[in-house]
Amino acid sequence: MNIAIIGYGKMGHTIEKVAVERGLTVTVKIDPAAPDATHKEISREALEDVDVCIEFTAPEVAVSNIKKIAELKKDIVVGTTGWYDQMAEVKRIVEQNDIGFIYSPNFSIGVNIFFESIKHISKLMKNVDAYGVAMTEIHHIHKKDAPSGTAKKIAEIIKKHIGRIDDVDIKSIREGEVPGTHTVTFESGADRIKLEHEAKNREGFAEGAVIAAEWIVDKNGFFTIEDLMKDVIG
Repeated sequence: MNIAIIGYGKMGHTIEKVAVERGLTVTVKIDPAAPDATHKEISREALEDVDVCIEFTAPEVAVSNIKKIAELKKDIVVGTTGWYDQMAEVKRIVEQNDIGFIYSPNFSIGVNIFFESIKHISKLMKNVDAYGVAMTEIHHIHKKDAPSGTAKKIAEIIKKHIGRIDDVDIKSIREGEVPGTHTVTFESGADRIKLEHEAKNREGFAEGAVIAAEWIVDKNGFFTIEDLMKDVIG
């Protein structure tokens, strides 16, 4: 299987490392600024022999990239966040071009197990009014969106399954080169319950994205990480 990496920064390099370790071939690396990229822009020539594209770039260019890739009839994995207000447009692009598309605010398998844990405890807290909930997310100083897409996803899960709150307070911190730490706190006057996921490096995100690339090839339609996780954890 031939992979194109769209966005060849630190994350792109990690994706390449993981893909090669899994026996896949990275034939194309597209980035307008990276000196070691193979191409500076998405084109028919660049993607000619590619089976699937993995896109990790920036919110302001993600939808444009998705459109270009889709029009070339290539399946897409998107890890960029910050474009979700254009979700309806992306769904239309995917449907119109009859490709496979999967996105997630976080492709880490561990994070997605964390999501399931948050879902479970939120259901348990549904009728226990004594507990409030808050969240802290910490990322590296280069991350452009705040709160993170992962934090927003966690907040959606909590609101959906706890049922009795309208919003979750999210504190966003940007420092150093932190890959990503998300902490959810349920607190009453008597005690405090904390759930936390701490990424040690970028490899968990990269591995999940490569697994998603393997999964999406030869599928048609618009998918989320939940669809993939059904096969991963049952």
